[in-house]
Amino acid sequence: MITSRMNGYVQEAPGQAEGHRERAVDCPGEESGHVKSLHNSTQMERVLHHQEELRRRRDEEGRGKHEIDPNASLRLKKLSQNQKMGIDNPTFDGKEKASKDTSSPSTVVELEEFLQALKWVQRCLSDSQSQQDVDLLTQLIAKEDFTNAYTIYSVVSQQMTRVSPSSPLTAQAQDLCQEVQKILQSSRQKEGLELRALLTKPHLQALMQAHDSVAGQEITEENIHQYLGESVKLVRLEKTRDTPLGATVRNDMNSVVVSRVVKGGAAERSGLLSEGDEILEINGIPIRGKNVNEVHDLLQQMHGTLTFLLIPSSHIKPAQHRQTVMHVRAYFDYDPSDDPFVPCRELGLSFQKGDVLHVISQEDPNWWQAYRDGDEENQPLAGLIPGKLFQQQRESLRKAITDSSREHQGKGWISKKSKKLKKKSALNNKNTDNDDVLTYEEMSLYHQPANRKRPITLIGPTNSGHDELRRRLLSIEPERFAVAVPHTTRNARMIEKNGRDYHFVSRSAFEADLATGKFIESGEYEKNLYGTSTDSVRQVINSGRICVLCLHSRSLQVLRSSNLKPYVVFIAPPSQERLRTLLATEGKTPKPEDIKDVIEKAREMENNYGHFFDASIFNTDPEQAFHELRRLIDKLDTEPQWVPTSWLC
Repeated sequence: MITSRMNGYVQEAPGQAEGHRERAVDCPGEESGHVKSLHNSTQMERVLHHQEELRRRRDEEGRGKHEIDPNASLRLKKLSQNQKMGIDNPTFDGKEKASKDTSSPSTVVELEEFLQALKWVQRCLSDSQSQQDVDLLTQLIAKEDFTNAYTIYSVVSQQMTRVSPSSPLTAQAQDLCQEVQKILQSSRQKEGLELRALLTKPHLQALMQAHDSVAGQEITEENIHQYLGESVKLVRLEKTRDTPLGATVRNDMNSVVVSRVVKGGAAERSGLLSEGDEILEINGIPIRGKNVNEVHDLLQQMHGTLTFLLIPSSHIKPAQHRQTVMHVRAYFDYDPSDDPFVPCRELGLSFQKGDVLHVISQEDPNWWQAYRDGDEENQPLAGLIPGKLFQQQRESLRKAITDSSREHQGKGWISKKSKKLKKKSALNNKNTDNDDVLTYEEMSLYHQPANRKRPITLIGPTNSGHDELRRRLLSIEPERFAVAVPHTTRNARMIEKNGRDYHFVSRSAFEADLATGKFIESGEYEKNLYGTSTDSVRQVINSGRICVLCLHSRSLQVLRSSNLKPYVVFIAPPSQERLRTLLATEGKTPKPEDIKDVIEKAREMENNYGHFFDASIFNTDPEQAFHELRRLIDKLDTEPQWVPTSWLC
């Protein structure tokens, strides 16, 4: 059986095996919620045996002669135990030989051949100037400095053609230099004094710093050993207090297996840990047989270099490809502490309806990895959120169960014919039900052009104050704000002008435009049709002004399906007492039930259409609400805003 600790208590999802529950190895949790798992030590003999085998190999590889005692430093001792990965630089060997013999035989032959060629060229030349040039060149080649320089060039050229080491030996060359300097403090030998002086030079220290910087990026620190026919992988990672390891583990019988690699952690950045790897040791401490709580507590205390002994996963790792970040707006509230399906509550990311999430991994289609917009710096690790299809499926299932429960409570029996019709309807709507469930909408940043302002749409129940805010905007800055001229089928009055007060059209023309979807909203009053068309809004936008609309919440879906890119602001009423006071200042005396109805309608609007709102203003004070509305409108000119990606296609 496989168990896992889940943030204080164990809760298993229906149809989900225990083995798939995970534990974040470096996230704090409650001690009281530790999960009890089976401790089987019968297979520990194999682990202990391979430990001894690896130690014996390291001892054999570390034997050799050292001019500096490697036991004088733990780091030098560790480095001396590694198999030599570097290569000798023959440049200096050639220079030592040059002290005995000015040049190597191959270099002498090449220079002699070049001198013979120059003599042949000199015989072919007739003018005196060319003859002098050849003489100067011959004298230059005959000099010892040139011969030595050519020898170094030849050796370096040969070295450049050789295969370089596949990876650096260490990324701690600076620390090694300091330790060698301490060892040489008591040395009185000429070579020791010379080496100590060399190691203190700024140029060499800068070289070591550059070496460690490059080595830290390229070093893989991964070695493969064979033990009892299995590949055992040694992996070294750097774990700091600021950067967690970023991995979850689960128990598979008495084994501890890497279940998930989380974006943003040290494991993901190194690329050395993979899902399915079995952990045998961490810094020499046996792991097999421990439960996930013990592994968590162990890694909580560890920092710096972590050495993992792993059995690599048998699954073929897919080719690495750069995943693009998808930005989505959440259309539902989510709390991982209330979700029995989340594989690891410690990594669950809570969010509210309207939050923008940056999805950086969809490798697990059921559980995406994401950041909340604005929390990237405070959130070192990506969090787990439900995948879109997974959320749609379980919400559809929950809705079906709820509807079925209500149906059974309301009726004692159902006829066979009714059952057949409902079953057929359920099959036909199986695919469409998921589309009706609101989950996420992909978003992109959009900065409105200076000559095409986004229309401002104010939404709110009657007496919430949204009409008053619109009138105030139009009266204070008429050159900046304007309303869309509505359409009507009634006859024009004496003072009314077509195109200024209304667009007067025939009933047949109005109904034709209504059938083709040209109206954002429409209605009938005293047998006359009225409506606001997308063309009227577009005329205001083309004039360079900002169109201000007060619409019913039901019209938002039509408005968003157009290409007008509206900015929707919800004007929420204050408390009942405050709303009664505000209406009284306007000379209104609403009944208590009317006040309550305003609050209930606002709550209903927010529940049903809140995912369409770009901003909300609580109208507790008309003056403050107006200034906040102006601030939001001004911000559209200075800051890009999140809009549905479909608007920009």
